Amino acid sequence: MKTLQVQHAKGVEILTLFRPERFNAFNREMALALQNALLAADKNPEVRVILLTGEGKAFSSGQDLSEAIDPNGPGLDRILKEHYNPLALGMRSVMKPIVVAVNGVAAGAGANLALLGDIVVAAEGARFIQAFSKIGLIPDTGGTLTLPRLVGPGRAAAWMMLGDSISAQEAKSAGMIYEVYPAETFLHDALRLAQRLADAPTKALALTKQALNASTFAGLEAHLETEWRLQIEASQSHDFQEGVTAFLEKRSPQFLGR
Repeated sequence: MKTLQVQHAKGVEILTLFRPERFNAFNREMALALQNALLAADKNPEVRVILLTGEGKAFSSGQDLSEAIDPNGPGLDRILKEHYNPLALGMRSVMKPIVVAVNGVAAGAGANLALLGDIVVAAEGARFIQAFSKIGLIPDTGGTLTLPRLVGPGRAAAWMMLGDSISAQEAKSAGMIYEVYPAETFLHDALRLAQRLADAPTKALALTKQALNASTFAGLEAHLETEWRLQIEASQSHDFQEGVTAFLEKRSPQFLGR
């Protein structure tokens, strides 16, 4: 089964994360498929706007931990270098507006990927969770750059360290996202917003995105390298091993701070 669905509607390329049975957790196949789809949409003159959403109950629950700990898998080093960092840079380097429609839970890397969109909307009932601390890791996918700039460093630090679940309405009130739509009309409303952008002067929107990159996302590539270095250090800790084991065993972890 394909892990990404691609549809086209009146100038809007709709990219749907499609691992609903895993709450759209990212594995290598889905990460690379999304990278390729973003590049293809950027080069396609018929695509004026990209709409990114998820299938089922979640937008994305973040990294598929079974892949992360698989001794035959890519390993966390490559997952960051080859999956998430290129995705983060791709979201900002595509010179077409990207609307991210968060249909359900957005956790971990899924939450931070969403925040790299140009306009982020969420369904009532959607939630954002910086889940990294729950398994002894640090936020990645640019989250330690984007979230403090959206909601302020104090609130960002609390949400990242505590791993709180943030409602869609609270995210809007904090300035993290643009709008909250009713669940029953969510995809229709998100697509209508995307088509408003598709009917706009998209050359000017691309130049606006360049200006925002210079002001808000300057240094993103260097910052991703910093996150990678710190994440690798965190992944070598006792607490990471305990956090993942406890998650898979569905029990509370016993962290030691080492």
